Parts: sequence; C-alpha cells; structure tokens
Amino acid sequence: MSTATAADAPVWDEEVAAAVTRLTAAAENEYYNPYQTFEWPERIPEGALWMSEDLLTVHGTAAAAELSREQYLALSKWESINFYSLNVHGIRELMQEVVRRIHAPGYEIPTPFFHHFLGEENEHMWFFAEFCLRYGGRLFPDRSMAFPGEKHSARLDNFVVFSRILIFEQIVDHFNSKMAADPALPDTIRAINRVHHQDESRHIAFGAQLVRALWQRLVEAGDERETAHGRQYVEKYLQSSIQQLYSVDAYRDAGIPDPLAFRARVIADPARQAAHAAITARTTAFYRRIGVLDAA
Repeated sequence: MSTATAADAPVWDEEVAAAVTRLTAAAENEYYNPYQTFEWPERIPEGALWMSEDLLTVHGTAAAAELSREQYLALSKWESINFYSLNVHGIRELMQEVVRRIHAPGYEIPTPFFHHFLGEENEHMWFFAEFCLRYGGRLFPDRSMAFPGEKHSARLDNFVVFSRILIFEQIVDHFNSKMAADPALPDTIRAINRVHHQDESRHIAFGAQLVRALWQRLVEAGDERETAHGRQYVEKYLQSSIQQLYSVDAYRDAGIPDPLAFRARVIADPARQAAHAAITARTTAFYRRIGVLDAA
C-alpha cells in the first residue's frame, strides 16, 4: 500500500527518455505476429529433453543419480511446464502493475514504451500458456510467495514494482538464452525461448533504466528506513524467485516418490549454490552497480 504525494511522482532523466525513444522504435521495427510465428507439432517426444540439462533443478546434485532415465526425462518435461507456467503467472502480475501506471501522472515519458510492453507481454503469456496446455495439458498453479503489505511511499512502491518486473525478466532471460541455443532441445522449445529472449532484451534494457532512476529518487529522498526496505525487498524477491523453480508439482508428475522431501533435499544440496549464483548473476551485478546491494 502506498501513500502518494506530488513529491513522490517519478522523475525521469535524459537516459530514461533516450531509452524510451530507442526501444520504442526497436519494438515497432521488430514487430511480428506471434499467432503466425510458431509451428505447433501434434506432440513433443517424451523421450527428448524439454529443458537444458544444466538448467534442471537436479543438475549437479546427488539426487540426480537416483533418478531413472525415464524419471530424468519426465522431470525435464515437467520442469519445462513449470517454467512456462511461472512465466504466465509472472506476466499477468507485471501487466497489472504497468496498466495501473500507463498514462498516469508522472508516467508521461515511459508510457509510449508501456504500450509496446503490454502488447508484447500479452503475446508472451499466450504462447507460453499455449505450450503448457498443448503439451502438458494444464498450467501449474501459481505458488508465488505473497509478501505482507506495508504502508509506505509511492517512491518505494514504484521501486519495488519495477524491481520485481526486472528481476523476473532477467531470471527468465537466463533460461531463454540458454534454451534458445541448445541443439539438444526440440525445435518448438528452442523457438519460443528464442522469440521471448529477443523481446525481453528490450524489456530488460527499459526496466533497468526505470529501476536505476527510481532508486536514485528513493536515495535522494533521504528516508533510510525506506532505502533499507528497498534493499531487503530485492534480496527477498531474488530468493523467492529461485525457490519457485523447485516445483513439487514437477517432481510429483515426474514420478518421484515423496516430492516434498525430494524438493527439500535438492534445494539443500551444496551444488545448487553455484547454480543459483549463475541464475542471478546478471541481476546481482546490476543492483550492486547502482548501489542497492553490497559489493561484497
């Protein structure tokens, strides 16, 4: 919950304005019709990998050796379905936040790109959901963690909202870029990841400029309690985002006994720390660079 005042209105610098102009033009020049872009085969082979091996949550763990080949391949399928389901749920949430701000006072500068952002994200949500429904028969439920609401300024609220969007997009793009280039994956899976990566490169560049400017505004306001809250939120949201990759639904559908206990074992495996660092490396580097996270 936020309490907005005129002093809380976002202030966008020349870098933000230049990014909006450049990225809006790129979105217009690179526009495609997603409903005519993809070929949807009748089925994707069950005996194929559906996710790059180094992106699977069991990669490098002792638990991986306990899985049969059939379970391992099934896990790659259902972790793929979990990943695209996370995209659908995440996109729906971030679109709601952008809709609240489009053409609102203070958002005159970023609004031109918001229109492209919303159009593209709606299309992304469609093709991720289409994949899940065609090849998994359903979307996995939204199990995202809800953080308790607190009364704070619109300055902090804006920083939190656009940080949530940026973190979500950067983590997703880590997966997209790897799977788009993985020759071991079926063409359909490579294609949807390639197309999403192309669009997300613009969204991430845009989001990084907004978050940088919003953090600068928050720091300049001089409220140490709010800057501390902003730092803590980024850390908590990073951790929460990683946790969502470990899906009880995916473990269960892969035929793994006691999926809750299996999830706990995999998350606790020391090998996963390096994987988590790789997934969040780009985001962590960005937030260190703008002074939100400690350099250490």
